[in-house]
Amino acid sequence: MLRDVRQWAQALGFSQIGVAGVDLASAEPGLLAWLDAGFHGSMDYMQRHGTRRARPAELLPGTVTVLTARMDYLGAQTPANWMDTELRRLGQADQAVVSLYARGRDYHKVMRTRLQTLAERIAHALGPMGHRVFTDSAPVLEVELATRSGLGWRGKHTLALDREAGSMFFLGEIFLDIALPLTPAQSAHCGSCKACITVCPTQAIVAPYRLDARRCISYLTIEHDGPIPVELRPLIGNRIYGCDDCQLVCPWNKFARRSALPDFDERAGLGSSTLVQLLAWSEADFLRHTEGSAIRRIGHVRWLRNLAVAAGNALRAGAGSADALRTALVALQGHESPLVREHAAWALAA
Repeated sequence: MLRDVRQWAQALGFSQIGVAGVDLASAEPGLLAWLDAGFHGSMDYMQRHGTRRARPAELLPGTVTVLTARMDYLGAQTPANWMDTELRRLGQADQAVVSLYARGRDYHKVMRTRLQTLAERIAHALGPMGHRVFTDSAPVLEVELATRSGLGWRGKHTLALDREAGSMFFLGEIFLDIALPLTPAQSAHCGSCKACITVCPTQAIVAPYRLDARRCISYLTIEHDGPIPVELRPLIGNRIYGCDDCQLVCPWNKFARRSALPDFDERAGLGSSTLVQLLAWSEADFLRHTEGSAIRRIGHVRWLRNLAVAAGNALRAGAGSADALRTALVALQGHESPLVREHAAWALAA
């Protein structure tokens, strides 16, 4: 049966599937310790759900097994030297760096639709069954389920890693009320490497396998909806949506695969835009260019907040576009949002 499911999944653009059990009790102490330390920051929903994240059968009563799926997301046109290219852009202060996963279509939509199609195909073959699909959309311990089902191991940066695909992939799940054969876990292959820990601009990886989201640039630029802590702003550099640093230095990502789907191909020049170009977008431009993108969910105000921080850092770095950046920041001082005005004022104080 799993052989057939693998073929159906591959036809839908998934790179790998696995099957995990629902007993995640051994993961609960680590989850609770992480929450007790406050590492979830303002993501209050994580605290509210608590141990439910580690209990799939409570999230969806009747769940017996979880089908896990991996979908690679590097665009088809990603160059062979993409890691070096991205690291160079981080060193060019006037560039606006968007995390690679967010340059194409919103993965939530792509994954959810295709997982549902896969679930329906399984039901057609096996008969009526209860199921529900997830992809970063509910209190699910995705990496835990993925690693238990053989989709990789947990890297020291807390992401799932695979020897043949690195970490540049999305994860999704289908909770099932039927028993499928479990697939074996992989062994870990990080060894003594600490590249991801060392490179983190804000030192958010406080220990191997332990991330303080409050310091993570991805959290600060995407999940956090208030002012970015002043002491962390200079460390964000020119990253305006997410951060890939820990993945860019991971040796295993030389094996990262290109997506089989055009959905994740770059849109709106988000892999080469400058801060000046994006600061010139009106709210209507932002909504048009981010239609169908994961970026849209942060809204225009947070987008401008992030750009203001990056512009301030570019001014401090002596970027050649300083005059144009100052002009854009002065205009932002008249914005209706106090969040935007405050970050623009900080940037201009450079």
